[in-house]
Amino acid sequence: MQIPAERSGWLALSILFLVFFWFDRASADIFVYKDSQGVLHFTNVPNHSGFRVAIREQRGGSSGPSLTPENYDQLIRVAAGRHSVDPDLIRAVIRVESDFNAQARSHKGAQGLMQLMPETAKLHNVSDVYDAAENIDGGVRHLRLLFDHFQGDLTRILAAYNAGIKAVEKYGGVPPYAETKEYVRRVLGHYERLRKKGPVSIQELVTR
Repeated sequence: MQIPAERSGWLALSILFLVFFWFDRASADIFVYKDSQGVLHFTNVPNHSGFRVAIREQRGGSSGPSLTPENYDQLIRVAAGRHSVDPDLIRAVIRVESDFNAQARSHKGAQGLMQLMPETAKLHNVSDVYDAAENIDGGVRHLRLLFDHFQGDLTRILAAYNAGIKAVEKYGGVPPYAETKEYVRRVLGHYERLRKKGPVSIQELVTR
């Protein structure tokens, strides 16, 4: 669904209200993204990190307390220490995967902060992918597995996190997929900036 951003006032509010009822039966969060042409895109299945939550679903259950950026950073540090993975790398992966949106969900089925696929979540015993602590621990555990498998080759590790181990092994490196190439480039870019800058808050990282 696309809506020109210049339409404002009561019309924009009316459209947003209609979007709410349109997606209500699907029982999901509603996300919005403004492209370079000023067009607003609404969806309940965001497929890239540019989407932001417009309407939050009121879930019947609870997947844990509402967390602040500082809480996320603490979870990252704990998981980093537990699995011996650089916390800045974890931050960079989360930044690209979900932009620190714990309720993110891709059209391919990846979920949560570190965008775990169902089979990856199952492999690492993540029972609730929308629980930030579980999701981060599962994602970092998977990074550790990839570190060991590819003997610390960061480019291959990130490519495998995005495209899978088999794809990386098949092509002997980063697969010739535009999405994976861009993913590796973006994560490495964020990682390099974080390492040069030193300690940085999650809130600062999100707003960059």
